[in-house]
Amino acid sequence: MAVSAMMLFPACAAAGGHKTTAKPKVKTATIEVGASRVNDYVPLLTGKRVALLSNNTGMVGNRHVLDIMLEHGINVVTIFSPEHGFRGNADAGEKVASGVDEKTGIPIASLYEGHSPMPSKETMDKFDVIVVDIQDVGLRFYTYYITMVNLMDAAVTYNKEFMILDRPNPNGMTVDGPILDMKYKSGVGRLPIPVVYGLTLGELGKMADGEGWLTGGKHLSKLTVITCKNYTHHSRYKLPTAPSPNLPNMHSVYLYPSMCYFEATPVSLGRGTTKPFQIYGHPAMKGQYKFHFTPQSMKGAKNPPQLGNECYGVDLTNVPDEKIIAGGINLTYLIDAYKRVNIGDKFFTSFFEKLIGNGDIRGMIEQGKTAKQIKATWAGDVAKFKAQRKPYLLYPE
Repeated sequence: MAVSAMMLFPACAAAGGHKTTAKPKVKTATIEVGASRVNDYVPLLTGKRVALLSNNTGMVGNRHVLDIMLEHGINVVTIFSPEHGFRGNADAGEKVASGVDEKTGIPIASLYEGHSPMPSKETMDKFDVIVVDIQDVGLRFYTYYITMVNLMDAAVTYNKEFMILDRPNPNGMTVDGPILDMKYKSGVGRLPIPVVYGLTLGELGKMADGEGWLTGGKHLSKLTVITCKNYTHHSRYKLPTAPSPNLPNMHSVYLYPSMCYFEATPVSLGRGTTKPFQIYGHPAMKGQYKFHFTPQSMKGAKNPPQLGNECYGVDLTNVPDEKIIAGGINLTYLIDAYKRVNIGDKFFTSFFEKLIGNGDIRGMIEQGKTAKQIKATWAGDVAKFKAQRKPYLLYPE
C-alpha cells in the first residue's frame, strides 16, 4: 500500500479470517520500512522538537534512524529507550538506566527503569512530537508495543503530537490466542488484544487511539503513521536486526508465540544457549528424551532458568517455519513438559496467567485437555478481534 504520510484519527473496526499461505505474496527485498521514507516525514518534523523512541532495530540499511534524522536537520532533543536499552543489549526485564547516547550526546530517558511508565513533566516539556521507530514482533507479551502505548498516554496527557514510522510485523499473518482479560493487565499485557494480534505498530497505534484504550478514553491530538511500502500481512519479512537478545533469528520469532509460556514454569526454553525459544528441557526429563543442553550465563541471559543444570528435552530447530506459522499458538510443547516434569500445580507460577491473559487455560492443562481442545476455547475471541481490527488495517490481508 503506497501511501505517503497519513493523518490517522479515530476510525473504527472489522477484519478477515486467519489465513496462512505457503509462499509470501511479497518478497522481502521489495518492502520499504516507514523510516526509509524520508521525504514523507522530514517535512512534518522540521522546526519541531522531537523525542525519539527507538533502539538497535531502528535501522534503514546500515544507518540508524537517529542519524538519518540528524543529517536532515531534525532537532532530536530526547531519546526514549525501551526494554533492552537504546543499543539493545540489556537482559530481559533488566532495569535500563537513563543517561546520554555516547555517539550523539543526546539525553536518553529510559522507559524501563523500574519506575512509572509515564515520563516526567520535565522530560515531556522538552519536545513537541514523539516519533516511534522500533521493530515489534506482534506478541501481546512483547514489551515494545506497551512502551509505545504508555508514550501515547503521555502524549494525550501533555497534548503532544505522535508519529509512528511503521515496520512490518513478522507474525502479522496470524491472529491467535485469547483476548487479554484486563484483570491480568501487567507489564506483559497492556491492551484487550489476543496473544498474537496480527497488526503493525502503526495499525495497533491507530486501534488503541480509535478504540478509546488510552488514558481516560481520550484521543491523541494528532497521530501520523508513515506506512511501509509493498508490505501485506502475508509477507514473510525477515528481520534485518535481532529485535532482542533472545530472539536471534526468524525461527525463534515464529516459535515465540508457543514457547514464551515456559517463562512461567521451571522448564528452560533455551535462554543461556545458542537456541533460545527453539528448545525446551528440564533435568527431570532425563531418561525421557536424549536431547540435552546446559544453560550458561551469557550476554542477554546473565541468569537464565536452570543455569548450570543439564536439561533434557526437545529441539525444535528443524521444524519447518511454514509448519510453525500455520499452527499459530501451539500449546503441545507446554503440555508435554507439564506431564513429563510431573510436579502438578507447582509447575506454573502466577506469571502464566499474565502471559496467556486468561484464568482458565492452566486448569484445562491440569485437567488433561489437548492443545487442540484448548485452542477451540478462544476461537470466539479471535473472530471478535478480527472484526474489531479491520477498519484500522493499513495493509492488505
